[in-house]
Formats: sequence, structure tokens, C-alpha cells
Amino acid sequence: MDAAERSYWIAFSRVPRIGRVRVAQLEEHFGLLERAWKAPAGELRQAGLDAATVTSCIEARATVHPEDELEQLERHGVQAITWHDAGYPQRLQEVYDRPPVLYVRGELTAGDEWAVAVVGTRRVTVYGRQVAEEMARGLASNRVTVVSGLARGVDAIAHRAALECGGRTVGVLACGLDLVYPPEHKRLAEQMVERGALISDYALGTQPRSEFFPRRNRILSGISLGVLVVEGDVKSGALITARQALEQNREVFAVPGSIYSPGSRGTNKLIQDGEAKLTLDVEDVLAELNLSMAAQQIEMTELLPADETESVLLRLLSTEPAHIDEVRRGSGLPIATVTSTLAMLELKGMVKQVGRMNYVRTRGVGTG
Repeated sequence: MDAAERSYWIAFSRVPRIGRVRVAQLEEHFGLLERAWKAPAGELRQAGLDAATVTSCIEARATVHPEDELEQLERHGVQAITWHDAGYPQRLQEVYDRPPVLYVRGELTAGDEWAVAVVGTRRVTVYGRQVAEEMARGLASNRVTVVSGLARGVDAIAHRAALECGGRTVGVLACGLDLVYPPEHKRLAEQMVERGALISDYALGTQPRSEFFPRRNRILSGISLGVLVVEGDVKSGALITARQALEQNREVFAVPGSIYSPGSRGTNKLIQDGEAKLTLDVEDVLAELNLSMAAQQIEMTELLPADETESVLLRLLSTEPAHIDEVRRGSGLPIATVTSTLAMLELKGMVKQVGRMNYVRTRGVGTG
């Protein structure tokens, strides 16, 4: 995508009522969003937009200038990634309500595909602080990226713990990336940009609003393999994130706490209802998500990018087990080549042997 077309994607991200569904409608009808931006009202209606959305688009043209958008992003050190870009998080592509444009400060890396969200209450207890620190430190020490929302309490504790042990961490904000909320986390945010990233689907200058936080949480869980809830009441934002994770087919983990503590009512309820796995230490998370070898998998992915042979075998595998003989017949390759390539793919975390020489492709892995 060239810079000119990207500027129109950014411009549309500023238009109220324009999200995943309507961007898809505009793309299907116009091909390029530049044409959609310049289209008359009648043609916007033909593309499937309702009257209120058409009015919103027309009114936005008076105040939003696509040619200025990229300059503003560059000035603030922010990238805009669309869902067509290779840099768009692979797991977020799986999410039904994925944002058409994702704003990034810092850098998202291939290793961030191995990510776990750590969330919880802003009113963290001494117990919750200790657990959040230990869990985040354990994840980061195993080269698992710690994702959270930069909020007070558990979020900030998890981010700091990951940074303190040299790990990566990603913060998902409910405002434009030229702002930091809460403001006292400005220094923490800068450290995260240096050793991770801040991301948002809100354009520059967007102030945080209460209704933005639940929507922000779909990205937080969407870029992660699983969500770990440390503390949270039954109606907390952390529980909203957990429920969104379940809708996205992500694993949910919860740390149990005292039945007398309001901060543990939500986590205990998740466990009681069978919606979350009871979690006593970080090994419970690593084992369930097959992340015990994450460091080695990331190193192999970085050192040995997929070649044509790997791509052929990946195309023959799915989430249903396939025996090595079946893979060999389908590929037409010598058994020695198939065996060695599958072993390499397993080290890279792209496939998994599920017993008796049967293999499955790891969820979210592409075919090269």
C-alpha cells in the first residue's frame, strides 16, 4: 500500500461510525479508500452506508485532511498499520471485530506472536501485586511478551516486572498514542516504546473515554495466546477482557484468592464456572499454551525462516492430526526430508506432534 492510500485509511479511522464492517463495504465497492473518501453521497449510499454514516463521512472531509495525517504520525513517531500489511499482528487478524487500522509506537516483532495478557484490578492488594510481579517476570524470562493495558494496578505492575527482567511488553491504549493515560505512567510508557510497543486503534489526539476501554480490551486479548487474570471483581474490566478472550477462542487463566477479598470475587467465579483454568504458578500457563520452549522457538524462527519445503508441509497440515506417512505421500518428498523438516518446524513452534507420529499445525501459523 502506498503512502497516499494509507493516508485515506487513517482519515477514515477518524470518522465516527466507520469500523470493520463499513471499511469492508467501502473496499468492496470502491477498491481504494481514496475513491471512497472523494465519492459523492449517492455513491456512498450505493456502497451500503446508511444515511447517518454517509453524513458522518461528508462532515469529516471538512476537518480531516488525509495529506496531513502521515506527517502528524511521523512527528509523533507512530506507525499506522492496516489489516492488509504484513506487520499487522497475525492473531488479531482472527478477531471478528479487528480494527482496520492499528497505530503503533515502538516495534511489534515476530516474537510478539508468543504473548500472554496479564490483567487485573486497579485496586490491587499486596497479594495481587506479588502474584502479578511473579507471573509477568516468569513469562518475560521465558521470552513470552507480556501484554496489558497500562492502567493503574495490575497492568502497570506487569509491564514493569517484564521490563525489569529484560523482557518485552506491549501496552494497548484506549486513546491516541500522542497521549498517555494515566499521565503518571508517562515514563513507563517511554520505557515500553524502547523495549516493546504501545498500540491503539484510536487516531492521534483521541482522548480516553469510559466506553473506549471495553473496546480496547478486544485488542488486548486478540493479540495474545491467552489472558491471565490476577485480581478482579465480578464487574471489572479484567473480567470483560476474560469474556472477550473466551469469545475469541483464547485460553483464560485465573489466580484464585481469598473468598473474603472483593478483588478475588471475579477470578474465583471464573474458575468456579469453568471459564478459566485455576493457575498457581507461571508453569501452569506455559504448559497449557505450549510455551515452555518459547525462547527456543523464537530463536529458531529468527535464525531459520521458512523455505519452500517447510511451506509445502505446512499446507498439508491442519488442526486435525495427520500421520507422517500421509504427509510424505501428499508432499512427494523423501521420508528423511519430511522427518527432518517436521522436526525443525516443531522447534520453531509451527507444528506439534500429538503422538504416534501424528502432527498438527499450531493455531495461527501461516503457510509461508
